[in-house]
Amino acid sequence: MTPQKNKFDKKTRCIMTQFCSMTLETPVGTITLTADGEYIISLGYGAYARAGAQAEHRHPLLTEAARQLEEYFAGVRRDFDLPLRPSGTEFQLRVWEALRKIPYGAVASYSDVAKMIGSPRAARAVGNANNKNPIAIIIPCHRVIHADGSLGGYGGLEGVKEFLLEHEARVFRGGR
Repeated sequence: MTPQKNKFDKKTRCIMTQFCSMTLETPVGTITLTADGEYIISLGYGAYARAGAQAEHRHPLLTEAARQLEEYFAGVRRDFDLPLRPSGTEFQLRVWEALRKIPYGAVASYSDVAKMIGSPRAARAVGNANNKNPIAIIIPCHRVIHADGSLGGYGGLEGVKEFLLEHEARVFRGGR
C-alpha cells in the first residue's frame, strides 16, 4: 500500500448528543473515530456514521484522539493515552487488553496472545477476537501475526497491516 500524504482532514459529527464521530484522512485512508462522550468506542476504516447523525460538532475527546493519531503517523507517538470502552465478550476484552501490552515496533503470534491471557490453546479464538477489535490502531491488533511469521489477515484491508508494521519498525529503528 502506498501511503498517502500525512494530512489529516477532520470532520466531526455528533449523533443524537449521545455518540460523536469524526472522520480523518490518514496515511492508511479514511478512518472514523466514535466516542460516547467519555470514551472512545470505535476506530474503524472508512467513512461512516451511526444512524441518526445530527449536526457537526467538535468533541474534545475526538479532537484529542485525532491529535494522538496524527502524532502516531508522524512517528512521534508510540503509545496512546485515551479513555477506551470497547464493546465485546469477556474473552474479547481480555484479548484486547493483552494486545495493548504488545510493545510498539514488536509483534506477537496468536499463540503468544493466547498464552498472555492464560488460554494457551485458544489461538484461533484469539484470532477471531482480534478480527472483532472495534478500536483498531489504538488497540494494536495489527501487531498480531501467525506463528510462522506470516502477517495473516487484517479485516480485508490489503496492505494496511503491512503498512502499520513497517511504519512502527521504521520509527522504532529511528526513522520517521
